[in-house]
Amino acid sequence: MLHPACPKCSSSYAYQDHENLVCPECGYEWNPSESSDEDAVIVRDSNGSLLQAGDKITLIKDLKVKGSSQGLKIGSKTVIRRIVDGKDHQLDCKFPGVGEIMVTAKFVKKA
Repeated sequence: MLHPACPKCSSSYAYQDHENLVCPECGYEWNPSESSDEDAVIVRDSNGSLLQAGDKITLIKDLKVKGSSQGLKIGSKTVIRRIVDGKDHQLDCKFPGVGEIMVTAKFVKKA
C-alpha cells in the first residue's frame, strides 16, 4: 500500500502505525484523516516572498561552504528541494558543482 509523503521532510518511506503514519527519516507522526495547517512551515525570502518546495531561488550574497574550499557566489541559482523547520538553515537545495546544501532563507530571493 502506497502512503502519502511525509509533510515535514517529503520522504516517501512513511509507514502505518495503527491510525497514524510515521516517517522513519525524521520521526514525524501524523494522522492522514486529520488536516492540520499548523504543522506547515512558513519560510520567506529576503524580500518577504513566501517560499515553497520547487521554487527557483537566487543567492543574494556570497556564502562560504563549511568544510569546503569553494563557496557559493552571488547570483547562483537553484531549486528548493524541501523546506525544513530548522533554526539556522531552512532550505534544502542542490547547487551545481557543490552538491546538496542547506541554505538560510534570508540569503536568497525568489527567482
